[in-house]
Amino acid sequence: VQLQASGGGLVQAGGSLRLSCAVSGRTFVSYGWFRQAPGKEREFVAHIIWTSTTYYADSVKGRFTISRDNAKNTVYLQMNSLRPEDTAVYYCAASRFIVEDATTEPYDYWGQGTQVTVSS
Repeated sequence: VQLQASGGGLVQAGGSLRLSCAVSGRTFVSYGWFRQAPGKEREFVAHIIWTSTTYYADSVKGRFTISRDNAKNTVYLQMNSLRPEDTAVYYCAASRFIVEDATTEPYDYWGQGTQVTVSS
């Protein structure tokens, strides 16, 4: 199993980016996006269960949208109205089970991360 995150980059505040996570090897029940800023712990951003049940951190609610394309086995994170505090390395993760919390524990596999930098 491999998770390959991509789509990060440098964007001005107020801009948008779409992250992708290509999954190979199998399909999972739940996928999540997490982020980690320098000197901080990894924090939950969003997760999706099957194709429609989603949950977001309060800090990104209304700005970010998680989705998945099962035909392409790819998970997306559309990020709009980006802020400098969104700057971090973003990681995708996969779980064989229905995720019921916003921690890293339920996830079996992780991607390598993609850097998102938002300038003010």
